[in-house]
Amino acid sequence: MSFFDRFRQVSEAPTRPPKEDRIKRFDVADLYEGPAAAPAPAEETKGALDEKLRQAYFWVANHAIISPFYDIEYNDGPPQAFTFGDNKVTVTLPSDQSYSSYVLLPLLNLAVRRRCLLVGGPGRGKTAIAMLMGILAGYPLREIKRAIQHGQPQMTIADLLGNPLPSTLVAAKTMADVQIAWRQWLGMGIKIIDEYNRIPTRTQSALLTVMADNYAEIYDQIYECPPAAWYLTANDDLGGGTYQVIEALRDRIDVMVKALHFNTRFLNELLLRIEDGIRPEEIVPPQLIFTTGELDRLEKEILAVTLPAPLRRRLEFFASHFEFFEPAARQIEYMTKDTAKLAGADISNLFTQETGKDKVADIGGQTQNGLSVRAFLTILTFVKAMAYFRGQSQVSFDDVRNLLPFVLHDKLVQNGDNPFFDQKDAQGFRTDQVSWIRHLFDLSCKEYERLNLDKDDPVAALMVEFEQGLEGVSEKQVRQRLVGIERILGQWSKARKLYGHMYDDILKLKYLHQRYTNYLKWVQWKN
Repeated sequence: MSFFDRFRQVSEAPTRPPKEDRIKRFDVADLYEGPAAAPAPAEETKGALDEKLRQAYFWVANHAIISPFYDIEYNDGPPQAFTFGDNKVTVTLPSDQSYSSYVLLPLLNLAVRRRCLLVGGPGRGKTAIAMLMGILAGYPLREIKRAIQHGQPQMTIADLLGNPLPSTLVAAKTMADVQIAWRQWLGMGIKIIDEYNRIPTRTQSALLTVMADNYAEIYDQIYECPPAAWYLTANDDLGGGTYQVIEALRDRIDVMVKALHFNTRFLNELLLRIEDGIRPEEIVPPQLIFTTGELDRLEKEILAVTLPAPLRRRLEFFASHFEFFEPAARQIEYMTKDTAKLAGADISNLFTQETGKDKVADIGGQTQNGLSVRAFLTILTFVKAMAYFRGQSQVSFDDVRNLLPFVLHDKLVQNGDNPFFDQKDAQGFRTDQVSWIRHLFDLSCKEYERLNLDKDDPVAALMVEFEQGLEGVSEKQVRQRLVGIERILGQWSKARKLYGHMYDDILKLKYLHQRYTNYLKWVQWKN
C-alpha cells in the first residue's frame, strides 16, 4: 500500500466492538418482532452514526493530525503502570480504548455544536484541526478558508459581520430601509475564529452576541444564524493577547483543549508528506463527511443518552463545594463567592477570616469562584457525547472524570494562596489545570464515599417524597414532614463547621420546609 493510499484508508467497522451488556432502548416495534433478533450485521454497524464518528476520529488521529497522545484514559481491568525519575512520574498503559483529547474534543464539539477553544503555540495545528472539522461537516476546503475570521487589532464590527450597502444607506429614510451585505461565515454551520484574543474589545462584544444568541445586528438589521460548532484559537490560555478577552466572551466557551508538543519520533511522517505533496485537509475520505441531516440526528441521539441518578448525585456533590463562602455575608443565601466578587471585596483577604476548617481538606477553598448554570449544561452535554462516542447508552463514571477537566478548564479559577498548593506533591497543579480539576473530582468522590451518601442521604429521601406531589397529603402528614426537616437541620447544626457540600443541602431543606409551610396554610384554610 502506498503512502497516499494509507492516508485515504478508513478504519474498518466496528472500531469498537459492542459489548453484550450494552443497554438497548425500548421500542414499541420490538413487541412485534417475535424472537430476539440476532446481532446487527456488519453493514448495519457501518451505518450507525456513533461508528461513523469513531471512524472519523481514528482517521484524523492516525493520518491527519499527528497527535500520538492518549491523555483520555479508559481501563478494562488493572492497567500496567511504571514510574520514572526522582519525582516518581507515573506512566500507565490503558487497558481499554483510549483517546487523544486534542482530536476527540473538537470532534465531540462538532457533534453537539458548541464552542471549543484550541490553545497552543504557533504551528501546533490549531487552525488545521478546526478546518478538518469544517470538512467533516460537509464544507469545501476553499469555502472554509475564506470563512475563517483572523483576529487582528484593526478588526472592526463591519469586518466581522458585514457592511451596509451604500446605495440603500444614502436613500434610506429609516433604519429598516438599510440593507446589509452580511459576511458569508455567519450562515455556516462551522465558525472558526483564529486568534480571537487579538480582536478589539468593541468587536469582541459583537462576536459575543453571535456566539451567545445566534444572531448578528447592524443598523437595527438582524441576521439569524443557524446552529453551529465554533472553533476559536489562541496562543495562550490566560485570555491575554493584543486585547484582553472580555469575561462574558470567555464564559461562552464550552470546552478548552490544548495542542500538545510534536513528538520528534514522527518526523519521518512529516518528511513523507513533504515528498509526496500530501495535505490531509485535501484528501478527507468522503465516507467520513457528515450531512446536515446526520449532524442534526447525531445531536439528538447524544442527548438521548442517560445519566444514572447515582452518578448525577456525585456530580452534584462535586459542584456543591465551590460556591459557598461563609465570610461573604450574614444571611445564608448570600454566602457565596459571587457575592464577594460583586462587592469588589478582596477574596484572598476574606479567605483568611475562615477559621476552624482544615484548609487543605476543604476543596472549595482551592477556587476563587463557583460554577454557573451554563457550566452545568455544558458538563451534561459533553459527558453524554463522550458516552455516545464510546457506543454506550448511558454515561459512566470514567466519562465524567475524563471530560470534567476540559469543560471546567476556563470555568474554575484557582485560589493560589490556598495552602493545598504549597504541598510538595501538589505544586504541579498550579500550572496543570487538567490534572488539578481531575484531582478535585477524585477528592470529592473520596469524601462522598466517606459520608456514605449512596446509602445515607436524608435530603434525597425527602426530595423523592416531595416529588410525588402534594395532592391528597393530609395536615398530619405535612406536620410530620416539617418536623423531619427540622430534625435534620437540628442535627447538622451541632457540627462546628459548615462546608460547601452542606450549603446546598441546607438551602434545599429550607426550600422544602417553605413549600410544606405554604401547603399547610392552604390545607388549614380549605378545612
